[in-house]
Amino acid sequence: MAESDGAFDTLLNGRVRLHQPQAGYRAAVDPVLLAAFTAAGPGERVLDVGTGTGAAALCLAARVPGVAVVGLEKRAEAAEFARRNVALNGTALNGMGDRVSVLDGDLLAPPPELLPGTFDRVMMNPPYLRAGAASVPPDPWKAAANVEGEAGLADWVRFARAMLKPRGTLTMVHRADRVDEILAALHGARFGSLTLVPLWPRPAEEARRILLAAQKGGRSPARFTAGLVLHGPDGAYSAQAQRILRDMEPLIA
Repeated sequence: MAESDGAFDTLLNGRVRLHQPQAGYRAAVDPVLLAAFTAAGPGERVLDVGTGTGAAALCLAARVPGVAVVGLEKRAEAAEFARRNVALNGTALNGMGDRVSVLDGDLLAPPPELLPGTFDRVMMNPPYLRAGAASVPPDPWKAAANVEGEAGLADWVRFARAMLKPRGTLTMVHRADRVDEILAALHGARFGSLTLVPLWPRPAEEARRILLAAQKGGRSPARFTAGLVLHGPDGAYSAQAQRILRDMEPLIA
């Protein structure tokens, strides 16, 4: 894969370099926020389901020295970009190269290297749209990233449960208007201790995205936090969003 096959972007104020397709799907702020919300610690193993080009996996590795991240990606082209990005960021300086790996595979038929019950945390940025609920983009990569395929939302949640250790934590970013389906899927898979973080586009605007954390087998009551306002009235990122997206401040629930 030549550099002409894509373009380079930077995340976390240059701490992560990301080689992405020149046209079509490009990772935005959602995977960066997901990594900021995933409260992993050194020595933990984290599975990033649908890793794409590896944005969330690499941001988490940059934030947490000593964490090990495995990315699972169904599309071979995307997995190749992710592996390229692991190599691109795997210098002795940042130490990410030996802590991030990428596997080709489908969550409906996972590769044998993924052993159930072996991850402390699972994070995911599933397709936001239900199959049949929206027109499918002509670009196959955009289509896979935005519209559910054979695996629906409940399949993603069940897979996370299977991969997690007892009391392990799932973190997810999704559309706020699908929260009822998400809660039903989490309840069906016996997740509890739910935390929801609305992502407000601007003050006084409805949330369009939401971050969620849930514990496998958790029993504490669900709670909403104050959330995060992403932009000020002028359209620029808010001060808190800047600290998260540029300065690696964690998004604490």
